[in-house]
Amino acid sequence: MHIAINGWFYDQESTGSGQYLRHLIKHLPVAAEELELSLILPNHVRAPKELPSRVKPIKTGSRNRASKWGKVYFEQRSFPRIARDIGADIAHVPYWGTPLACPIKLITTVLDVIPLLYPVYNQGLLTGLYTSLVSSAARGSGHIITISETAKVDIEEQLQIPENQIAVTYLAPAERFHPQFGAENDEAVRAKYDLPENFVLYLGGFDWRKQVNELMLAYTYVGEADGDTFPLVIAGREPEYDGRLFPDLREYSRRLNIDDYVQWIGFVDEADKPALYRLADVFVFPSLYEGFGLMALEAMASGTPVVTSDAIVFEEILEDAAFIVNNAREMAGAILALLIQQPLRDTMINQGLALASNYSWRKTAQETLAVYEKVMRGS
Repeated sequence: MHIAINGWFYDQESTGSGQYLRHLIKHLPVAAEELELSLILPNHVRAPKELPSRVKPIKTGSRNRASKWGKVYFEQRSFPRIARDIGADIAHVPYWGTPLACPIKLITTVLDVIPLLYPVYNQGLLTGLYTSLVSSAARGSGHIITISETAKVDIEEQLQIPENQIAVTYLAPAERFHPQFGAENDEAVRAKYDLPENFVLYLGGFDWRKQVNELMLAYTYVGEADGDTFPLVIAGREPEYDGRLFPDLREYSRRLNIDDYVQWIGFVDEADKPALYRLADVFVFPSLYEGFGLMALEAMASGTPVVTSDAIVFEEILEDAAFIVNNAREMAGAILALLIQQPLRDTMINQGLALASNYSWRKTAQETLAVYEKVMRGS
């Protein structure tokens, strides 16, 4: 069986789509020895030097520039054409960028349908047209893969795709997220980002859906109780704040008078994330909606207790291994409890480690292979 995989996001390791693609490329050849994989790359993406022996990188022509139009051309024309020309049995688009027409069997992974659930993410003529294009195109896929039962329900409702055409394959923390492996580098990471001895961590995006403002509001309580000992470290590349999709969080921090308890460290290299989780006393993930919420599992796998919002997907994925709260006051109480009560902290750490161990990319690859086989059978 020969699979052609769209490699647009291969060099974007810090994105969910990029991480998903890289882990599939690494683990699919292990799942099936007879599987042949072709990684179709746009011209601007450098061909990887290290790939499994049965993964062949193929570059496209110069039309596929790193632009919005270049991306659409690659998705709609270059990728399906090359997949056909190399004799692939299935074309797999590992993100929501489905071609309207594909001359071979087609599978699309849809991580989430956030632009359809929250209109603030679907603003502007071009964005709206693109969302309409890939929404229509996704219905023509032989099968849809998604990453949680929560996302599956949303895809059924928003894209009108039958339940039996959608498969759920959970994500997993990479092996490097571990309470001990690599810990000899932790102090170097602490020095690199000038991290305090103890801290509560947020790592992620800053758009409206992430609800970092709720965490800041919670820190009006935490800071008053113990902010000098446990400051809030906020990690991630900050956007240009626009007041709607990206609320001005620095201004909000000033208004709440919590600047003395907040440290902004900016973009974090992928290689440093395991150490960052391990160094944190608590990881907080207050997002309103996620397709999966992988960072919470990464923190658990690193031995750090987790507090999240009550988004439905966290109840599905994290079960009782996280402190799940529904407002800023409860969030503050959960953070303080994990900082102060050592028996509770130990229990949550152990439950998190046990839960995280249930998820693996090997299993994800095996379940993805099962979808390939189902589509090949035409069932």
